[in-house]
Order: sequence, then C-alpha cells, then structure tokens
Amino acid sequence: MKTLRLWTISSALLASVPAWAADIYVRDIKIDGLERVEPETVLSYVDVKKNVLTDDAKLDESLKQLYATGLFEDVSLNVSQDGLLIINVVENPVINKVLFDGNDKVDDTMLETEVRLQPRSTYSRAKVQEDVQRILEVYKRTGRYAVAVDPQIIKRDQNRVDLIFNIDEGPQAAITKINFVGNRHYSADDLQEVIMSKESRWYRIFASSENYDAEKTNYDKELLRRFYLKRGYADFRVVSAIAELSPDKKSFVLTFVLDEGKRYKISKLNVVSDIADVNTDSLREFVELEEGGWYDADKAEKSVTVLTDELGKKGFAFVDVVPELNKNTETGELELTFHIKEGERFFIDRINITGNTRTHDEVIRREFRIEEGDAFNTSKLKDSRRNVENLNYFSKVDISTEPKDENKADINVNVEEKSTGSFNVGVGYSTVNGALFRTGIYEDNFRGVGQRLGFDVGISQRAQEYDISFTEPYFLGRRLRAGVDLFRNEFDYQDEGSYDSETTGGRLRMGWNYTDDLSQQVRYTLRQDKISNVDDDASRYIKDEIGKYNDSSVGQTLVYDKRDSAINPKEGYYLSFGNDVSGLGGDEKYLKFDAKAYQYYTLADYYTFKLFANAGYITGYGGKDVRLSNRYYLGGSTLRGFDVAGIGARDKYTDDALGGNWMLYTGAEVMFPIGLDEVGIRGRTFVDMGMLGKPDNMDKDIVDYSSSPRVAAGFGFQWLSPMGQIDIDFAFPVMKEKYDETQVFRLNFGTRL
Repeated sequence: MKTLRLWTISSALLASVPAWAADIYVRDIKIDGLERVEPETVLSYVDVKKNVLTDDAKLDESLKQLYATGLFEDVSLNVSQDGLLIINVVENPVINKVLFDGNDKVDDTMLETEVRLQPRSTYSRAKVQEDVQRILEVYKRTGRYAVAVDPQIIKRDQNRVDLIFNIDEGPQAAITKINFVGNRHYSADDLQEVIMSKESRWYRIFASSENYDAEKTNYDKELLRRFYLKRGYADFRVVSAIAELSPDKKSFVLTFVLDEGKRYKISKLNVVSDIADVNTDSLREFVELEEGGWYDADKAEKSVTVLTDELGKKGFAFVDVVPELNKNTETGELELTFHIKEGERFFIDRINITGNTRTHDEVIRREFRIEEGDAFNTSKLKDSRRNVENLNYFSKVDISTEPKDENKADINVNVEEKSTGSFNVGVGYSTVNGALFRTGIYEDNFRGVGQRLGFDVGISQRAQEYDISFTEPYFLGRRLRAGVDLFRNEFDYQDEGSYDSETTGGRLRMGWNYTDDLSQQVRYTLRQDKISNVDDDASRYIKDEIGKYNDSSVGQTLVYDKRDSAINPKEGYYLSFGNDVSGLGGDEKYLKFDAKAYQYYTLADYYTFKLFANAGYITGYGGKDVRLSNRYYLGGSTLRGFDVAGIGARDKYTDDALGGNWMLYTGAEVMFPIGLDEVGIRGRTFVDMGMLGKPDNMDKDIVDYSSSPRVAAGFGFQWLSPMGQIDIDFAFPVMKEKYDETQVFRLNFGTRL
C-alpha cells in the first residue's frame, strides 16, 4: 500500500518536506476551505496537473507559492492513496477598516500614506508587522523613539476584520548632551554655534533643533567641514558622529569625533589651463586668496566662480575650473593651483523645483547662478545650491542633473521646507536699565516670497522700546535690500541728566553688496524727539531743550567685513564708515560722521584677541546747535569702568551729563578659557580708552569739561547660560577726571528664547 503524503504550512512557518524520489500520480485535485477566492486562482499557483505524474519537489514548491500569495493563513496539501490531491486552505480575513488610536502628534493622514494595508485588502500578520515598523519609522523622524505600536483586530461577519493600531507616542527623544572629541583649536561652545543640532534646554520649548534627527546630524557633519575648511584646516574630517539612545529611549547623547589636521598657509598660487588661447596671467587678479595667507575653502570656491564667469565673458562657455591642493604636512604650507579644463558640452533645458508648498518658485530661482538655456557649469551649480541653503528656509536641498538628449539636461531641485517664523521672550537684569522684559515675533519668509517681517518690544525700569520692521530682499527684482522701520523709544535719563526722552519715527533704507565683503546701505529717517519731565534743578542747558523737535535726515554706511564669523568672530577685521545729513525740513541741521574698526586674532587654542576703535563727529550748521538726543555719550557698555554718560561735559552745579560733539572709544580685549567651557563660561581681560568732545556754546564757568583720555582696565566673564548670555565685568579707572562718574561692577543679564 502506498504511503500517505502530507504537505502543510501554518502561520507563516514553511514546512520542510523530505525529498522522496518516487513519482506521484495525481488523478484529480480537490480544494477545500474557499470562501472568497476562486478555485482557478488557487490552481494557477499550483504546479500540478490532473492525470500527470508529479514529484515531491513540485508539491513543495506549490505549497510555498500558495502561501506567498498572502491570501491564506493556513495551507496543506494531502495526496490520498488513489491519487486525489486535496488542497485545504484557511483564508486570511479581509480588512474592513484601518484605524489609528492614541496618535496626537502625528495625524491620521500621514500614517495612512505610510501603511500598506488598506480597506478591502487581505489581512496577514506579516503585513501588519511590516506596517508597525513603518509607523515606528514615522515617529523616529519626529524624534520619538519610545513609541509603542500595538496592532489589534476586531472580527466582523463574512470573515472581515477591523485593524486598529493602538499607539503610545511617548516623549520626544531630545539631545541632552553634545560632545566634541578632537577639537584642539575651537571650543565646544564655538562648534555648537556651527551645527543645527542643539542641546535640550527649557527655553527651547518652541524649537525642534534639540530633537535628534539622523538627517540633521549628517548635515551637521557638512557644516563642521565647511567651518574648518574656511579656516585653513584642509585635512579636516569628521571621523564619526555617534548618537547614543538612553535605555528608556527618551534622550540622546550625540558625540562628534573630529580630526582637525594641520592648518595650512598658501605658499604659492597658480592658474594653469589645458585650453589653448587662455591667458592665465590675466586671470590671477580674480583669485580672492593671497600667498602667505591662510587657506580658505570658501574663497577658493568663490574664486572658481569668478574665474568661470571671466572665461565665459571671453567666449569659453564649457569649462571646469578645479582647485588642486599640494599640501606639505610638515611645514603647514600648500600650493594652490586653479586648473582650467574642458567641461561637458551641454545646455540647461529646464530647472524643475519641487517640494516647496509655501515658498514661491521665484524665491529659489533667483538664487541660482545658472539659468535655463545657459551652458552647464559645475561651479555655478554648486554656488546655486549653497545660496539656496543659505536662505535658511529649507531643512534639505537636493539638486540633481537629468540628461534629456545629446546636448541638453534638466536641473531637478527638491526641497523640504521648515518653519521660518520665530517667537522670542526675554527676561533679564542689568546695572544700567534694571529689570527688563523683551518679546518679539519674526517671519523670515513672509508670504513665501522671502520678505522679513518683525515686531519687537522691550520694557525695562528705565526704558521702553517698540519696533516694527519689514525688509524686501529683492526690491524691483534686483539684488537690493529695501526696508522700512517704525519705532518709538522712551528713556529715563533722570540719573544722568534730570530729564526724560521720547523718540518716535520711521526709516526707509536700501542696501546692496558690491562684493561678498563690501556692502553699502542708504537711509532716510524722519523722527520726532521730545524732552520732558525736566527737574526744576536741572541744568539750564537741558531746560533750554524742553519740547518737541523734528529731525529729517539722509545717510549712508559703507561696510567692509572680512571676519570669519559675524556672530562669534575669531579672526579677520571689520571696517565701516557712515555719515548723515539732517536738514531736509524739520528743526534740526547737522552733519554727522561715524567710523568703526575691529581686528580679531587667534593667539592660541581658544584665545581670541580683539582690537577695536569707534569714532564719531557731529556738528550743527545754519546757526543750529546739536541737541541732547543727537550727541555722543560714553560709559557703561561703551567705556567700561565708568557709569552711563559718566565722562564728558557736566554741569558743575547740577551734575547733569551734557554729552559731546565728538568721541573716540578704543581698546583691546582677550577672551580665554578658564576651565568651565563645559558650562559655557569664558573669561576676558580688557583695557578701554575713551575721549569725549564738548558740545558747542558751553560756558566754561558753568560746565566741567576735559577732552583728555579716560582709561580703565579690568576683567570679566561671559556665560552662555541656559537662560541666555550673562556678562559680568569688573573695571577700574586708571585715568579719569574728578567729576567723572565711575562704575566698577557691571552686570548684564538677558535672554532671548
């Protein structure tokens, strides 16, 4: 008698069937257990026919194919002694509804787009587990790693089920600590300013920067690379970026391991070309780097762009300019060669932009240095990408090239938008203004067209400041920054001058860049100044100015900025010169000139040396004197060691400060580590010197005045605390006049959240 043979699969477990060599004759096929599935569907997956010999291998393969359809929960094949193949199946249920419960932070719509199981699809436990993993990935992208998903089913009639994903979202996994290993030349505080990821702080309740995101961490690695390459560290690399999840899955510790490498100076600059008729000598002037200076990758890229543009003007449309480095690791010098090569010969057909649901296409297109119809250029495409990223409107910018035919290609730009609005609240205290409160709302991409709108309010014991500003970055479709400001300021000068001051007005401004470093701004200001609440015992010079005065002025400021950072500079210099002319209507007539100069050096690891000088001069014309609100005052934050308006002309009898018509404020400062970088505290020592000129038409019998230098020296601390920056200074006057008002201790505590 022939032995009964059985093949079966149950609950996703494939049975291992022994490979018997004997052939099996199948006389007929019978299918049991079908409810919705047609018999023909089952037979289409079975590699067995009636009245045909088969074998164990074919029966085994048929079993696996039936289970792989996902239509059945259990499958078995049974061959009887008389050749009848019986196929027993248990069908998987059909999904009636897919529901989500407990999801407050991620809406149903997003989850529905992620899961594969849908109403009227076939239920299987394997597919459910796949969808559970997809839901977990969605939550990980939002920073929630402690999420738990429990799938449950509710059975309905006709072999239908409702599938419910019960979700416990858990807390967001914030970054509790960011460590940097291998950073010898820049502190952890310096590097945290560079990257997007931030340590969790109570005042970042509205920010997402403290939540761990793997893509953001990858971008942080690129930001660190740019930071170091800009400062001459041509061998810099991020060895690793490791995110360690806490056992409770509620927080991360992020560690960047860095290899700073050598810092290089440029020993020699070359421009060479593989293309005939290119005069390389004439191109040297367009290289922004200099021999003997530190290598700067940003300037090298800008030089590539400028060289490419100049070659284009000379008729060389298809070129690649490649910066090549020949480094000497022993001497810390490198030879930089700009190698001009033949580029790919094709043109840009279309620039396609996707992903920008809020930002207008034009905002992105105007940042491109290459247009539809232009010859393809790699360096210009890199510049375009950098420009779009620098808008800070997008969390991700992907740019790819898609060939269309022999000499055309499309540029595909895909972006992911992020929040561009911010709300800040500030509290603090200073020895100048007392307790203070500040709040503001800003939108950097207003209406999706790149405009900036801001509203700011500051209230302290001695001052109230209100400001509304609006800036259009591309005025009249050109690279012109046009803006308007409305402001009202109220100040209590009772301690310094026995009066209160109010200023209300507005300003129109327009700015542009000549180069990346050289910029200019012009402005028109119309304001009304009011001197009120003057003490009966105040100086007669102050009493003479009681009332309201209108000031209508035009001005300009020219800025040359070569600092490595505008926020936390370590090297480079900054120069500015501005002047204003008042008298286009109104009550005031004056000429005003201001100049500033700053120089920064890195002396050693973490040590920054700063030299600075501020100078100003104002004079009336047309028989008009310069009023109190337009004069210069020194002291407090300007000239440490002296009280606010502590030096300069002063009424002998009332002790009221009267300001000056010219001023000079200069000095030197060294910032250095004191072993508390872990908590964001650095030390500083400084020397300040100031001089203030006397106002016009002052009676020397009534006014004390000397233009001799005042000098103070001291030390202090800067704490980048969780509540904001706190400045503490102790300054001791070295040169002063007997009537000057001094201030040894100065505290300024304020935060913007």
